[in-house]
Amino acid sequence: MKLPDAMFAAILMNMLSSPLLAAATCENLSSLSLPDTTITMAQTVAPGAFALPQDFAGSASCWFQPCPRSSGPGELFKSLPTFCRVAATLKPTSDSDIKIEIWMPGSGWNGKFIAVGNGGWAGTISYAAMSGPVSHGYAVASTNTGHDGTSGDGSFALGHPEKLIDYGYRAVHEMTVKAKAIIAAYYGNAPRLSYWNGCSTGGRQALIEAQRFPADFDGVIAGAPANNRTHLVAHSLWIAQAVHKDEASYIPPAKYSRIHDAVLEACDALDGVKDGVLEDPTRCKFDPKVLECKGADGPGCLTTPQVEAARKIYSPATNPRTKQPIFPALEPGSELGWAAKAGPQPAPNAISHWRYVVFKDPNWDYKTFNFDSDVALGDRIESGNENGTNPDLKTFFGHGGKLLQYHGWSDPNISPRNSINYYNSVLDTMGSGSKVNEAYRLFMVPAMEHCGGGNGPNQFDTISVLEQWVEKGKAPDQIIASRIRDEKTERTRPLCPYPQVATYKGNGSTDDAANFSCSVPK
Repeated sequence: MKLPDAMFAAILMNMLSSPLLAAATCENLSSLSLPDTTITMAQTVAPGAFALPQDFAGSASCWFQPCPRSSGPGELFKSLPTFCRVAATLKPTSDSDIKIEIWMPGSGWNGKFIAVGNGGWAGTISYAAMSGPVSHGYAVASTNTGHDGTSGDGSFALGHPEKLIDYGYRAVHEMTVKAKAIIAAYYGNAPRLSYWNGCSTGGRQALIEAQRFPADFDGVIAGAPANNRTHLVAHSLWIAQAVHKDEASYIPPAKYSRIHDAVLEACDALDGVKDGVLEDPTRCKFDPKVLECKGADGPGCLTTPQVEAARKIYSPATNPRTKQPIFPALEPGSELGWAAKAGPQPAPNAISHWRYVVFKDPNWDYKTFNFDSDVALGDRIESGNENGTNPDLKTFFGHGGKLLQYHGWSDPNISPRNSINYYNSVLDTMGSGSKVNEAYRLFMVPAMEHCGGGNGPNQFDTISVLEQWVEKGKAPDQIIASRIRDEKTERTRPLCPYPQVATYKGNGSTDDAANFSCSVPK
């Protein structure tokens, strides 16, 4: 018999608040009984013995900061300690098939739980993202969000509305509730603190948790959140239509670096330091027309149709009838990553959404997309299942929850001003006073691409910063980021809480964060 949700919640809360439970061995967890849950694995994994499942088709990307650096997933997992690995399948509906895994340190548990997010359409457990936390004493959980597949494939959603809801928000919440119960059963104690860490889809998941299930976590890290998802996938088509309008409009990837160099020539020195990094790209008024070919086409110039395509990439997706913005533009500095949306093949992630969720036609052609009526249709169909744009975080902040958000200024996948738009919407809704500032901070990362990469300092420890904030009340006034190459730190730079930016003090090395201060630009 299935327990009513309210009854299970009451039992679980009582269970989690108990000071000491009878601890179980790892293998005994296979007989643990939880609503809508089947434990499919409970085994102790010896140090360095974990290997990816043979049928694993996902990415080894960790989708968060800090992201473990290694020569490959095999090397990454060799450093894992002994841990208890529990896998389960959750079926909150008859069409649900949510896979989750919980990894719990065999010794040295720090008493905390962390859940890690996904990328794109998810479809796999985020094994690489689980490795760092369990190595540092966390109990950690991840989910495939209710389907098996690759991050660019949304075909599972066709004819399966419940699976789409699982992907949108339900799988993460169900995973969180069940993971806490399993952790309590294993250790005999409930987690004393719970955190979320994710980027891209994982950033969207972070914001939805804070908005929809504010009691799930004490602190969340939302990197480059894909939270305005229906408009994000429309923006992908805005760029695809621009560069594939006809054969002449296409910008060969070999020209991306020339455009990027021209951007730096025009704007690099605007922040007072010529270092190949735009500290605040919004100050850059670059027009690709400066690269227009004077004669025949060549590798160092853009044809007139290519200039127009580049201008479209630098402009927000806009409703042609109302002239209202749909989604913000990519920023100057993002050019080296344009292949993600402007390459030979339009973004499969976005096309999957329109084919399988909105039009329900696997053969639908993106070139027919209408930026007025089709965007409106997508918004109606979404119905609150995938987007995480609710600016009311009163309940999450009310219980002491902290939201740390970051976004790379050179992100070619999700326009960085999307993060600024959400941040401002929260301020507009809840007020710009100290209460919001005490609970929510946004850090824009110069020259960082999507969730990492790029030419600027792009390695920083968000988890430690969030711990200091939640556990010691120390709100982050800056985060030190490093550019690391060949295992050597070449440059450090402070990341500043928006709207502040890092400003050179005028003395000392520009590769040393100590020679910069955070201030609001004039």
